[in-house]
Amino acid sequence: MKYNTVGNTGLLVSELCFGTMTFGGQQEDMWAQIGRLQQKEVNEMLSAVVESGINFIDTANVYSFGQSEQLLGQGLTDLQVPRDEIVLATKLLAKMKDKPNSAGLSRYNVFNSVEASLKRLQLDYIDILYVHGVDPITSLEEIVRSLNDIVESGKVRYIAICNWPAWMVAKAQAIAYYKGWHKFIGLQYYYSAVSRDIEHELVPMAVDHDLAIFPWSPLAGGFLTGKFTREGADSDSRRATFDFPPIDKEKAYDLVDVMGDLAKIHDATIAQISLAWVRQQQGVTSTIIGAKTLEQLRLNIESTQLILTEEDLKKIDEVSPLAKQYPGWMVERQANYRK
Repeated sequence: MKYNTVGNTGLLVSELCFGTMTFGGQQEDMWAQIGRLQQKEVNEMLSAVVESGINFIDTANVYSFGQSEQLLGQGLTDLQVPRDEIVLATKLLAKMKDKPNSAGLSRYNVFNSVEASLKRLQLDYIDILYVHGVDPITSLEEIVRSLNDIVESGKVRYIAICNWPAWMVAKAQAIAYYKGWHKFIGLQYYYSAVSRDIEHELVPMAVDHDLAIFPWSPLAGGFLTGKFTREGADSDSRRATFDFPPIDKEKAYDLVDVMGDLAKIHDATIAQISLAWVRQQQGVTSTIIGAKTLEQLRLNIESTQLILTEEDLKKIDEVSPLAKQYPGWMVERQANYRK
């Protein structure tokens, strides 16, 4: 397992991050469409994760409405995993109960959510705390100040962002810089070979600001596993029951065909080709993987042994081109005067 530095923090995380969205879930719960792993299966997976060298684990308070955190915390306790050998991340924002202040990024909810997550995780501090999305009614300065203060409290070590537009990330970093507050250290965004939107603004911004990129759903919700082809789909796949995140399926079918050919050449699975592609992209620090079974987990972990050649990457790029957007194409065109 390779370890990469998170921005300029000096913190080292494994090139794969284990995501726990499949932990928990009740029969009628939306999260049950993603996974329903309970404590026995959770402990087996965590054992395999630690044994593989993965030291980075990701969860969120809203995953199965607290169950993911609870199962994860109990699993780490059961396995007696040393606290200083795991980098643990969780998130806050989403509504956790039917009360007016149980969601968002107000100071009230930031502090309350961290306390609740720590209790469920059975921990004294969180290594990385993500804001899980945008809060349209709380000022950006108030959000950044609250996050600075939760870090100063000792209950959180680092702060990071999930699902914000690039301009908002840059503005938040500027506020933190001029106020002398703690800045964000990384970004967790949806990124796969079939959905490369973050390459327009977010990747260049992250590189310029020295922010780590932690891609979620690198397999596009299971579509880039080979279970989906033009000939048919696997009815047991998560995508068959929970069609998210949205993708251009015609492009995805073309990708699966090309990746299938590469998989034969490398004696790998299509999922492993997909994960290797994300891992080798600019700015990527640690790719978040999840699994419903131990076999899936082990195959995903084995993807780190696969290195795609320049020719392999070119073949994938040819069927997954990122459409140029304005002003990007104009910047590229006008920059010729400097050559």
